[in-house]
Amino acid sequence: QVQLVESGGGLVQDGGSLRLSCTASGVILSIYAMSWYRQAPGRQRELVARSQNFGTTMYADSVKGRFTISRDNTKNSVYLEMNSLKPEDTAVYYCYAQGFLTTGRSFDYWGQGTQVTVSS
Repeated sequence: QVQLVESGGGLVQDGGSLRLSCTASGVILSIYAMSWYRQAPGRQRELVARSQNFGTTMYADSVKGRFTISRDNTKNSVYLEMNSLKPEDTAVYYCYAQGFLTTGRSFDYWGQGTQVTVSS
């Protein structure tokens, strides 16, 4: 009912930058929060950044000052601008959206993930 398509991952050198994008489509009435999570090999999935309605954002301590989350509500999209990347940022990054379907039911969906690799 809802599809999330991510793009923008890739290979970058230590100190480099990448911009991730995620767009939600389907029978969406509204989205109240979109987030980025990441999962490195052998580790649990962790929250990287979250954007809620009315401009509320939150970041993991490890990315504060380096990553910026933003949204385009007209496109049901969320972005993650990643600067000063470090090898420890290497992970699969997942988009996560929460909202309401046109039926009135709530939803939460994950994207398929995009690989970010930072070489030292």
